[in-house]
This record gives sequence, C-alpha cells and structure tokens, in this order.
Amino acid sequence: VQLQASGGGLVQVGESLRLTCAASGIVSGYNTVAWYRQAPGKERELVAAHTSGGNIYYAASVKGRFTISRDDAKNPTSLQMNSLNPEDTAVYYCNVDVWVTMTTHKAFWGQGTLVTVSS
Repeated sequence: VQLQASGGGLVQVGESLRLTCAASGIVSGYNTVAWYRQAPGKERELVAAHTSGGNIYYAASVKGRFTISRDDAKNPTSLQMNSLNPEDTAVYYCNVDVWVTMTTHKAFWGQGTLVTVSS
C-alpha cells in the first residue's frame, strides 16, 4: 500500500485548501482514516480522524474550520481546511488503517504535503 498526500501550498490568512490522499494497493478495504500535521520544531499531532463506524474527531484547534471525509479506496480521505491561520503551517500527513488480509490490518502513512499560511 502506498499513500500520497497532496494539495498543500502557500496561502494567505483566511484562505482555504483541500488536501487529498491518493492510495494504491488497497484491496480489502480500510478502517480509520486520519490526518496528522507536524509544525517545525514540534511533535506530530492528530488533526482529524474518521472511523469506519462514522465517528469523527477533530483537534480543538481546527474544529469548525476543517472537515475530514472518507472517500473511495483510491482516494480514501481528504481534508478541507478553511479559515487558515499561521498556526496551521505544517507538513500534513494522511494515515489510513488498511486491511492487509482478511484478519490483519496495518496503518500506513502518506508522504507529507506542506501547508504554509502567510500573514
């Protein structure tokens, strides 16, 4: 399984971006999808997650501004980011928990995409 996050870029305060996560090799489905971010000098943090059962989590700092979605096996998740501010500047990573066999699942990471919000 390979994941690739894309959609990052340089934006101004208040603008929007939509990140997508392209996948290859997902055959048997997947469970939780999530987005993480890592700002310079900080640890990677969970931004949003969406379980297969429909439960959705958002970090307090993005609640009301970001929306995570579950899509299909080729694009398992996307992240709509609105009202961006400089504190959102980070490398964003998608994470997908994939069924690799009928009974085994494993979380995969995509390569990150850089989001820079300029004031």
